[in-house]
Amino acid sequence: MRTIFQNKLQLWSGIALLLLLPAFLSAQQADTLRVLFVGNSFTYFWNLPQVVQAMAKSQGRVVLTRQSTAGGASLEQHWKGEKGLKTIALIEAGGWDYVVLQDHSLRPIDAPENFMEYGRKFGELARSKGAEPLYFGTWAYKSNPMMQAALTAGYAKLAEEMKAELLQVGSLWASVRQQRPDLELFFDDKHPTPVGTYLIGLAFFKKLTGLPVSKIEDRL
Repeated sequence: MRTIFQNKLQLWSGIALLLLLPAFLSAQQADTLRVLFVGNSFTYFWNLPQVVQAMAKSQGRVVLTRQSTAGGASLEQHWKGEKGLKTIALIEAGGWDYVVLQDHSLRPIDAPENFMEYGRKFGELARSKGAEPLYFGTWAYKSNPMMQAALTAGYAKLAEEMKAELLQVGSLWASVRQQRPDLELFFDDKHPTPVGTYLIGLAFFKKLTGLPVSKIEDRL
């Protein structure tokens, strides 16, 4: 018997092409991609990197992912090696095509200068080791959708200054919440449900590979 989660995923996969608008996605193609995800629980909830890798595998593409994450971590904490993080060492080891950078969910709002400083530092470090930074624009809390404008603007400013790739997941979520309010994206006030992570996975899969998402199964 199919679960509610599986039914929702099947429903989402059928409408994904309509929701993943060109304004949010600028596809890049490669035979094999190695992607390091840097962030916190927004990234590791429901294991987003593994979801992206599994989606690619299901379509005959190789996207090898790894993550450096810790609950509540900011890019500053990643840079300073707090919370046991070894992010700088992972980037310096090289071999990555992309380094996905996701800061604390409030940093662009509460500490914009800090957000820009460490976003730049990690972008420059990634490039010095042959990788491209890919900024992961996050979403507003369920209880405070007014956060989104500042989050979107902050990540857009950083990506523009760095002339780097950007995936505005928060803007995508806002669009989905308006168009499909029946799809529950939030597990709690901040974190994604499995459906929410599936949506993010589709967005990253499209961004990284340029392939359509309509053929991705709801069971990976």
